[in-house]
Amino acid sequence: MDKSTMEKLAAKAMRGNVKAYGRLMEEYKTYLYRTAFLYVKNEDTALDIVGDCILSGFRKIHTLNQPEYFKTWITRILINAAKDHLRKVVPMEDYGQIQMPAPVKGISPEEKWDLYEAIDQLPDKYRSVIILKYFEEMKISEISYAMEIPEGSVKAYLSRAKEELRNYLKEDYQYAN
Repeated sequence: MDKSTMEKLAAKAMRGNVKAYGRLMEEYKTYLYRTAFLYVKNEDTALDIVGDCILSGFRKIHTLNQPEYFKTWITRILINAAKDHLRKVVPMEDYGQIQMPAPVKGISPEEKWDLYEAIDQLPDKYRSVIILKYFEEMKISEISYAMEIPEGSVKAYLSRAKEELRNYLKEDYQYAN
């Protein structure tokens, strides 16, 4: 679906059109699931978070000011739902249950695993900008809107997050040898 059609659907949804909101969710369901999964690394939990996000978005659709920002607006709701879930859950990870994405050419599964572990170690705000920028390929302005922070803060968080990741991965490598 093209951008103009998405904006028209968002405008209709903002005016209370349930079918338009449903079509938007149909378009974004994979994106929302993938983003939630990056936060919680569990299929069922990610699906629960997406469900919470869709319901919350439906209740709050009237608060969206501009239809062209629907994706970043719904992303903000998803991030908040994921963070709420993570606050409620006792941290216990079963790495045997995590399904790794297909290998990327040039990156071994072990290296990818190390990267995901390093991302999990980041503070919330840094983890969020890394996921949105590099996994969801959002622009700085979109991340700024989704996280409700200035663009300068997004850039600073990205810089600090990458530095922390470098340090973490370097330490991990040193201890492995």
